[in-house]
Amino acid sequence: MSSTDVRNETSTEVPAPGVVDMNLEVIVIAVADVDRAKEFYVNLGWRLDADVTRSEDFRLVQLTPPGSGCSVQFGIGLTPAAPGSGQSPYLIVSDIEAARADLVARGVEVSEVFHEGSPGARFHEASRVAGPSPDRSSYRSFATFDDPDGNGWLFQEVTTRLPGRIDPGATTYASTSDLADALRRAAAAHGEHEKRIGEADTNWPDWYAQYMVSERAGEELPS
Repeated sequence: MSSTDVRNETSTEVPAPGVVDMNLEVIVIAVADVDRAKEFYVNLGWRLDADVTRSEDFRLVQLTPPGSGCSVQFGIGLTPAAPGSGQSPYLIVSDIEAARADLVARGVEVSEVFHEGSPGARFHEASRVAGPSPDRSSYRSFATFDDPDGNGWLFQEVTTRLPGRIDPGATTYASTSDLADALRRAAAAHGEHEKRIGEADTNWPDWYAQYMVSERAGEELPS
């Protein structure tokens, strides 16, 4: 058999599996009154993307929280779930007290900021400890609120990601306030850096960039 014959035979080899991007872009929640839910979420400042009615049996409303890459849908004919059954989807914020204050100003009933007294206490009200995490470390401060149907949302404060959670080559910030906060942290750290080297650092733009990318990716910070 020639090499040509070998190449022309049908291959039975199975291609090696690769990594396929799977972006979580929409979650569906159940509500009893679509217009009431729409008004509630619009009042939160969420962007209204769509409100489509095809028949008496189908209506789809989609909204997106500020800075989020994932949207929320509800309506008629979307899910067999019971209204209010959506519990504890996370809304990640860089400043939990500011996020809570914003919703309170909009007339939304929000829990006080709390941290966990034991693992998993974020999901169990009786085990929560009042106030933000004492060391204000990332991932450890929370607050909750419900929509009119009882779908419960969980605020979590994240300022620095764990290693590997962010691609350092594609670092992004969800909002201008997130970026401003990152710049302030970089500025404070750079001030300490200049004290250590005993002179002004004229290369500060590169230093800021390295600090912000490393912080976002959960990598070792420059000193």
